[in-house]
Amino acid sequence: MEQLLAVMQELRSKCPWDQKQTPQSLTRYAIEEAYEVEAAVRSGNTDDVRDELGDLLLQVVFQSQMYSEIGAFDFDDVVQAITNKLIRRHPHVFQSEQFSAMNAEDVAALWQQIKQQEKQGKPQSRLAEIKHAPALAQADEIQKNVAKIGFDFPDVEGAYGKLEEELAEFREAVAGENSDEMLDEFGDCLFSLVNVGRKIGISSEMALLSTIHKFRSRFAYIEQQADLQQKQLEDLSLAEMDQLWDQAKLQLKQQATHEQPPQK
Repeated sequence: MEQLLAVMQELRSKCPWDQKQTPQSLTRYAIEEAYEVEAAVRSGNTDDVRDELGDLLLQVVFQSQMYSEIGAFDFDDVVQAITNKLIRRHPHVFQSEQFSAMNAEDVAALWQQIKQQEKQGKPQSRLAEIKHAPALAQADEIQKNVAKIGFDFPDVEGAYGKLEEELAEFREAVAGENSDEMLDEFGDCLFSLVNVGRKIGISSEMALLSTIHKFRSRFAYIEQQADLQQKQLEDLSLAEMDQLWDQAKLQLKQQATHEQPPQK
């Protein structure tokens, strides 16, 4: 860790690209690296997971170094802050005699209780605690939050109805060729679809990531087959690509079946 911090200091003092960076310019890389970690974990390749965790750690070190240069805090302060928070929010571990025999649900409730205590005296909207995550994840968390106070459909049928209503309004906006209304109504459709997923226990963010991963795999198969045929992708007709796409679906499905552990 000391070597990594020393390398980061050296880069900031001698590398033109690193010197040019600001906390604002680097935030996009932190987001990208977090997604790279998710992709590596999904792949099951532990070497990739190790490397991507290192890349994510670099973003923490880089940001800490820049803030230390203006006297705000340094990496040690970041480590101390999260250590203190973990101890403070896990009294069932570090004060085990007082908080014994707690199950996972009790721990989650205690965590939220401690978080609320930490925020006392800091007036803010109920939704202010929602992290600035990707849009689908934010929508999901916002809906979960307001559902706690009863601002929610009683069942999934209500969510289906809202989705159908928003789709109809989106079609009208498209027919009217009003770009602002199309953007607004399309966002409403996505928000409503997230709500349907939430009501049946599906994470919209994870579902879309899964579909993206699936699409990448299938498209890679098309590229491989085109290469075997010594063709450029642009030389394939849509019908040929559709045929290869169906082959990819079948092959990947068979692979997934073979990789499943035996049922007991």
